[in-house]
Amino acid sequence: MHSPELLKGTLQTIILKVLKDHGRMYGYEITQRVKELSDSRLLLTEGALYPTLHKLEAEGLLKTETVLLGKRIRKYYTLTTEGKSLVRERVNELVDFIKTMSNVLQVKLA
Repeated sequence: MHSPELLKGTLQTIILKVLKDHGRMYGYEITQRVKELSDSRLLLTEGALYPTLHKLEAEGLLKTETVLLGKRIRKYYTLTTEGKSLVRERVNELVDFIKTMSNVLQVKLA
C-alpha cells in the first residue's frame, strides 16, 4: 500500500479519470474501482474521498444526483463538461510529473 501523503497529491486526478472512464458512480463504487485498478495498493478512505469529491463539485468539475433507494439515499457523481475537458490535462500533468520524479530519483520506469 502507498503512503497517504503520496495519494493526497494525486487524488483529484484519480477521481476525475475513474469517472471519465466509468461514468456515473457513487463514493463507495469509486473506492472499490480504485482498489481494483491498483491491485489493492491504493485504498481510499471516506475521510480523503468525500472532501475531494466536494471540492471538485465546488469547482464545477463534478455534478451530483441524489437517488432514493428504499430508505437509503445514494449520491452519484458525474463529470461536468468542464470536468471532462480537464481530465486529459490533469492526467498528462501527472504523467509528466512522474517522469520528472523518475529523473530526479534516477530510477527507470517499467
